[in-house]
Amino acid sequence: MARIQAVILAGGSGTRLWPVSRFMYPKQLLPLVDSQTMLQATVQRLTGLPGLAEDRIVVCSEAHRFLVGEQLSQSHQQTRILLEPEGRNTAPAIALAALSALADGGAGGDSAVLLVLPADHVIADTGRFHDAVRAGLEAAEDGALITFGIVPSEPHTGYGYIEAESQEQLAVPIRSFVEKPDADTAQAYLDGGRHFWNSGMFMFRADRYIEELTEHAPDIAAACEAAMSGARADQDFLRPEEAAFLASPSDSIDYAIMEKTSRAMMVPLDAGWTDVGSWDAVYKLLQADGDGNVRQGDTLTYDSRNNLVSSESRLVTAVGVEDLVIIETKDAVLVADRNRSQDVKQLVDALNRDERPETSLHRKVFRPWGSFDSLENKDGFQVKRLVVNPGAVLSLQLHHHRAEHWVVVRGTARITLDDDEFDLGVNESVHVPLGAKHRIANAGEEPVHIIEVQCGDYLGEDDIVRFEDNYGREGTNT
Repeated sequence: MARIQAVILAGGSGTRLWPVSRFMYPKQLLPLVDSQTMLQATVQRLTGLPGLAEDRIVVCSEAHRFLVGEQLSQSHQQTRILLEPEGRNTAPAIALAALSALADGGAGGDSAVLLVLPADHVIADTGRFHDAVRAGLEAAEDGALITFGIVPSEPHTGYGYIEAESQEQLAVPIRSFVEKPDADTAQAYLDGGRHFWNSGMFMFRADRYIEELTEHAPDIAAACEAAMSGARADQDFLRPEEAAFLASPSDSIDYAIMEKTSRAMMVPLDAGWTDVGSWDAVYKLLQADGDGNVRQGDTLTYDSRNNLVSSESRLVTAVGVEDLVIIETKDAVLVADRNRSQDVKQLVDALNRDERPETSLHRKVFRPWGSFDSLENKDGFQVKRLVVNPGAVLSLQLHHHRAEHWVVVRGTARITLDDDEFDLGVNESVHVPLGAKHRIANAGEEPVHIIEVQCGDYLGEDDIVRFEDNYGREGTNT
C-alpha cells in the first residue's frame, strides 16, 4: 500500500463569515461548530486512516503561521508547515506540498499519494470518509487524479458540480465540471442523479501532480519548483523563496489541471459534508431550539423564529423577527437575511474599499507571545490589555511616536527598560519613555495581564523597531 501524505490547505480569509472571520483570524482557525477549531477537526478526521504518514503537511499564509503552529501543537500531531509568501490559490499551494513530499525521499518520495483537504470543511461521518479514501486509493496509485464528489442533498446554487456516472465506493471517470448553476438547473441536477457537488478535496500521487502541472500550467510548475529549491527553514516553518513564488500565476487546481487532464476521476462521498462558507451553513450545523433559533452567548429572543443570534461581549436580543443572522463581536454587528448570507462578502468588499480595519483585525489580536485587546482608542491615546503567556517574551523594541505606561493587574512581569531589568507585581507600574528600548517577559507559570496606556501623535502597530525577537521577527514592524 502506498503511503498517504495528508496535505491540509489552511489559507483563505473566510469573508462570508465576517465579522467573526477576518483576514488575520480566519474561519479555519475558529471553533465555529464545536470546541475544536476547523483546522484541528480536519487533522483529527485523519486519525485511524490506514497507510497514513505520521506527519501532516500544512500550507498556510505567513500572517497565520503562529496561530496555525499553536493549534497544531495542541492536536499533538507531527507537522511541517509551508508558508505561502502570498496567496496564489490552490494549484500553487498544492504544488508546494507535492514538491515537499517528493523531496522527502526517505519516507516514500514519489510513491506518496497526497490526500489534499481544505481546513474549513465539516464531515459528520468519518468512517464513510475513510471508506471513500480507500475506494480511490488504487486508482490514485495508478496515476489518476481523484476528486471526491459530494452526493447532493438539495439543489444548491453555491457549489460547482461534477458530472459522472455514480458507482458507490468506486472511482469513475468524470464527464464534465460545471460552474455554479441557477436554481432550475440545480434542481435538474438533483433529479438526474449524475451530478455531484465539487468538494475541493483531492487525491493523487505527488509526482503525477507535478507532471500534470508541468503539462497544463508550466508557469506555475516552474515558479513553485524555483521557490522550493530556494526554501529555507525558519524555526518550525519552511519558507519557499518569496520572489520565485510570487512569479507564479494565481489559479485553482480545477482550472489549472482537473478540467484539462484526461486522468480525472471521482469517488462519490455521502458522509454529511458541509463547506462552511456562509452563516446559513453554520446555522444548519448547530442545534436549534423549539422556535428554530440557534443562540450563542448572552442572547434572548421573543416571538422570533429560525434565526442565528450570536453574542461575543454583550446582551443581544431579538423580537418578532424571522430568518435573520445577528452576529455581535466587540467592535462590529452584522444583521443579514439568513437566505442571503452569501452576500456578506459584498459587504466586506465595501468595507475594504473604505479601508476599514474591521475586515482585517479583531479588537483582540493574537501574537506568538499572547494577545492584546484594544479597550479604548482616541486621538492621542490608546488603552490595551496585554496577556503574556507563561514562558513568553515580547521582542526587544522601541517606538518613535509613542510613550507607554504599564500597570500589572495579574501575575508578575519581568521588565527590560534600556539597561535595567526588574520584576513588576500586581498593582505596580512603570513608564516607558518615547525612544526607550523595552520588553516584557513572563517567567511564571500563569498568564501575566498588563494594562497598557499609550500616548503619542501616532499609535499605529507599525511604529515599532525590533532588535531581538524569539519568533524570528527581527527587523519587521508588524
